[in-house]
Amino acid sequence: MHQGAFCIPRLPVRGSPWAGRLAVALASLLLLGILRPAEAAWVPTDRWEPEVQTWEEEDLRNPPKPGAVLFVGSSSIRLWKTLADDFPGLDVINRGFGGSEIADATELAHRIIVPYRPRMIVLYAGDNDLANRRSPRQVRDDFAAFVARVRKDLPEVRIAFVAIKPSPARGHLLEKMREANNLVRDFAAAQEGIVFIDVFTPMMTGDGQVRGELFVEDRLHLNQAGYELWRSVIAPHLR
Repeated sequence: MHQGAFCIPRLPVRGSPWAGRLAVALASLLLLGILRPAEAAWVPTDRWEPEVQTWEEEDLRNPPKPGAVLFVGSSSIRLWKTLADDFPGLDVINRGFGGSEIADATELAHRIIVPYRPRMIVLYAGDNDLANRRSPRQVRDDFAAFVARVRKDLPEVRIAFVAIKPSPARGHLLEKMREANNLVRDFAAAQEGIVFIDVFTPMMTGDGQVRGELFVEDRLHLNQAGYELWRSVIAPHLR
């Protein structure tokens, strides 16, 4: 944290009466210049409650088998419509929710991860975190918090972090993406059962440009070719 910056503790309790007050306080601090935008704190939200409730209702009707590979994270996971077909022979569960950050997956772990008792978790997040002005070090720390939370209930589960992808729409964040990926890679290398999956490198050209042919028109989300690349890089880590 920059010298003289103001630090506000995180209150990651969904539905807490303090959540609204915290959001107002943060907005005031940003306007006053006390809290630097790059250090803006994550604020809990209920925006995904309808989606989570839908999953819970589906699970009551058709309970998934324990021991699956659980994919969780932001819209790059949510939009992976061919996920089950891309990994034949594996039980996979998709719990992606668009616009989410790492801390959102941590907050909701007791509902969208732990009940499934997966043998492996594949997390893609961090993209929105950087876009929402969290720093690369905060991304690394948030992933460490995610690991700690999940391992509290699932001590033996393997966890894979899919590298933050480069995209034409967020080209201004490329250096922060590289830094965050390197920090997470170093963290994973020092842990048991944590894997860093590098999709960043093959999504770049030899001269350092983002491969635009891997994206749909918004230049942010993957097209079929992009998901095929992800499948080829991720698959060896799942077996």
